[in-house]
Amino acid sequence: MNYSSIPSAQTVIQHCKAKGIKDIIISPGSRNAPMTIGFTEDSFFNCFSIVDERCAAFFGLGMAQQLQKPVVVLCTSGSALLNYYPAVAEAFYSRIPLMVISADRPFYKIDVGDGQTIRQDYVFDRHIGYSANLKQDVSHATEKVKKYAPGSIQTTIDNEQEKIQEHNDNELNKAMNLAIHKQLPVHINVPFEEPLYNTHEKLTVTPNIEQKVQVNVPLVEIEGYAKQWNSAKRKMILVGVNHPNSVEQKYLDQLAADPSVIVLTETTSNLHHPNFFPSIDSIIAPIEKSKVKEKLFSDLQPDILLTFGGLVVSKKVKAFLRVHKPKHHWHVDEQRAYDTFFSLSHHFKSNVNTFFHRFCPLLSKVDSEYFGCWNKFKLAYEAKRAEYLSQIEYSDFKVFERIFEAIPENTQLQMANSSTIRYGQLFNLKPSIEVFCNRGTSGIDGSLSTAIGASLVQRKPTVLITGDLSFFYDSNGLWNKYIKADFRIILVNNDGGGIFRILPGQEETENFSTYFETIHELNAAHLCKMHNVEYSCVIEENSLKNELPKFFGASTIPKLLEIKTPRILNNKILIEYFDFISSGIINHIH
Repeated sequence: MNYSSIPSAQTVIQHCKAKGIKDIIISPGSRNAPMTIGFTEDSFFNCFSIVDERCAAFFGLGMAQQLQKPVVVLCTSGSALLNYYPAVAEAFYSRIPLMVISADRPFYKIDVGDGQTIRQDYVFDRHIGYSANLKQDVSHATEKVKKYAPGSIQTTIDNEQEKIQEHNDNELNKAMNLAIHKQLPVHINVPFEEPLYNTHEKLTVTPNIEQKVQVNVPLVEIEGYAKQWNSAKRKMILVGVNHPNSVEQKYLDQLAADPSVIVLTETTSNLHHPNFFPSIDSIIAPIEKSKVKEKLFSDLQPDILLTFGGLVVSKKVKAFLRVHKPKHHWHVDEQRAYDTFFSLSHHFKSNVNTFFHRFCPLLSKVDSEYFGCWNKFKLAYEAKRAEYLSQIEYSDFKVFERIFEAIPENTQLQMANSSTIRYGQLFNLKPSIEVFCNRGTSGIDGSLSTAIGASLVQRKPTVLITGDLSFFYDSNGLWNKYIKADFRIILVNNDGGGIFRILPGQEETENFSTYFETIHELNAAHLCKMHNVEYSCVIEENSLKNELPKFFGASTIPKLLEIKTPRILNNKILIEYFDFISSGIINHIH
């Protein structure tokens, strides 16, 4: 086996191996050659080559999303590193342990006019769990160090190198242990002087590797909070992004059986119970249109709001709870609590199951009309939704109904942002379908690359549903050799940014269609041919119904189904949905 002759490269590889970090996404370059050699020469590591750094980072993010442990993305120096930033920000807000390792130029060649040099240290500082800036070895390319930075060597080479090794070990231990235990992205920046490709047959460095033990913070005074809960007649639980099967069902069953509790879930919550309330917007929109909306919102306002999971998609529930604030807002999370509704009163720094293990045995059912009242409303809007879907024309809304009916059981569903995830919020998906979406920053970039990375470490087949702008924006995500034969892409193409047609202020002007909606006439046929993806296209409902079963059938290569929908009609049908379910529903509450 060959090892890089550069001590810091050996050190990085040995730290990764000792901590079980084995999935490495490499974007080709020269400055990162010492680490590329170290990773690819060792069979312990699973190495992947992806040229486009932005796609590579989201690919790694998708893997880490599923594995829930660090995945490395490795790049050369210069602007290559900056292309990681969108995925780093997503990982930061979604609590995904993406580990960025960047090769850098020697410190004395920064800002002197050398090529491929930028200020790489702390480049992600506002969106990173930890920035580890390693020091350049002086035992490697010693004559160059003496020539260009003579002041950096104060004692003997051996003494200086020993101090550098100690610093680098400390930085690597901090960064990697944080990524493992805090589930946050980290950045490790490693400067190298040439020569870059020299190797040894044996390791020459023995790093100091510290394995941090996770210490759980004890829950204190939980009995007092349980008493508050038991005395309240209106409790709302709101769940954001949540990993599938991460909450024990017995706790969910207990909460769902309490008439003083309503549990609001989102598509990305991956929680299911007959008594839960999905499609939050379908509850709140009719209230917004009611003549007695203040009374109804007051009735819905919780005494206690309990939240857990990641970020929430529904704008309507945010607007509601920011105006009709709960008396108490408690959030359960091991690391952080966002004051999303400007009413946060307590943060339980705990795993959700650990919290419920202590909390639920202290609870008692409370006699209340809270659940019964709103459950009647839920049943009413579900009936109105079915009635509406039975009569609408072919459109995005109808397409999503057909897609969700056809997706096979036990599928991993990756959803792009913007209108795609918002349509997904309006339907009840099969409980066996696991749903993921990059909701940390909610950007359209990287959804294709994320889904491909996620599919690689999932035994279940993966389906990506994406809009046209999101797909074409990340089309370089197809530029790799790791796409599985059971990977499926559903591209809903309405020839532009359809969501802008339902936002306030849109007008039928050339300025709107050019700079907001961004009308285009693109299709995915040639991209699919170039990347060896089976392509099909439908433009009306009967063809869609006939094509979906074939599309989900077995194949030897991945498939893409492009569904063309009417650009002008889509927003009208979606807006009218909320008007339709609002009519005649309010009397189910009073």
